Amino acid sequence: MEKERRTPTTSIRGLWRLVLAIIGVVAIIQELRKSPSERTWNGKVADLVPYDFRIPTIERVRGTYWNPDGPIISGKVFGVGWAPNFGALATLVGIRTGGDAAQSGE
Repeated sequence: MEKERRTPTTSIRGLWRLVLAIIGVVAIIQELRKSPSERTWNGKVADLVPYDFRIPTIERVRGTYWNPDGPIISGKVFGVGWAPNFGALATLVGIRTGGDAAQSGE
């Protein structure tokens, strides 16, 4: 049986997963330190890394991943870290996001 070789890419990926797991634990502790009535289960760790542990909704998924008027990178719908906003990216590169592109003949 051959042992799997660790490459720099797998080491970086493993380190990144560990960092996100630690930030997730810190976020949970941050919420548990609040009184139950003040817990929102979403926010930022150290005013930098966003987290959201609420149950995802269709509206939040759409607002995170397809919001042409929003930022290019936003907090994940569930979990710790950031997510790409494909609607904002499409707007940035000039792809029309409405039905008017087909009507104008482009």
